[in-house]
Amino acid sequence: MTPALSPRVRRITLDGAGVTLSALLSEADPAEDRDAAGTPGTGPRATVVALHGGGMSAGYFDGQAHPDLSLLTLGARLGWTVLAVDRPGYGASAAALPDGQTLAAQAATLRAGLRDFASRFRTGAGLLLLAHSYGGKLALTCAADPDGLALLGLDISGCGHLYATDINDVTERGGAWRRNWGVLGLYPPNAFRLSESLVSPMPDRERREAARWPEIFPDLAARIRVPVRLTFAGHEYWWRHDSEAIADLTARLSAAPRVEVDRQPDAGHNISLGWAARAYHLRALAFAEECRAGLDINVRRVPTSC
Repeated sequence: MTPALSPRVRRITLDGAGVTLSALLSEADPAEDRDAAGTPGTGPRATVVALHGGGMSAGYFDGQAHPDLSLLTLGARLGWTVLAVDRPGYGASAAALPDGQTLAAQAATLRAGLRDFASRFRTGAGLLLLAHSYGGKLALTCAADPDGLALLGLDISGCGHLYATDINDVTERGGAWRRNWGVLGLYPPNAFRLSESLVSPMPDRERREAARWPEIFPDLAARIRVPVRLTFAGHEYWWRHDSEAIADLTARLSAAPRVEVDRQPDAGHNISLGWAARAYHLRALAFAEECRAGLDINVRRVPTSC
């Protein structure tokens, strides 16, 4: 079943160096395309590139259970272009990449796709990668070697560097549901039914590489030179996010000019599908605005608490 789309969201494809990537695009209304002085035609503030997690799809960022869930509509309303991409091995590329790609190969395909996008659409001040879960791993991989992409920063939710559970044991029914969703009341009615159309099989290469993430992360982290914001849900059970783990994680991002760790209360791992989605998306867009403006608020390695 093809998921429904919110108003002003449309489907497009990108050329990822011969790999066709499907994506969802939402752009600001031309009537709202004005700078602070009211001059029309200035284009988007910047472009938010949204990357979904494992076993999901780009529609994760256009939740249909409630109008407040969609990052795509909220971002466009506030003057941003929002591009949610089906990662390599998902969506239109699933048939061509039945086993998926490694993170390094995904990064190369995504970078090519984003260059194709930038050749056809206005991107504003640059690109901010807003990623969830496994998409966060891809965002970090891209940022470690941007290869000419105009990256403003990374905003990542549901992704740490040390697992809080045995990643190889994902078959436990109740436990897996709890890790992905948290608590039933964190989500609008019909959220789970409507989310069924967003679920996609996790490619084998991706699944196999997942266990190696704690080994892969340190080298990538040391090469990231853009601001990074990491958000952990109040009901996050996939990743360690205690004070010791957070201190180690942020210390490894030694070249990033700014590292911020935030907590999103009343949220499960799938933040963008729950009641907390709008609050999280607004915080992410505020961070994007700070990156766009080149602000340095001296919050490096200082986790906030709620």
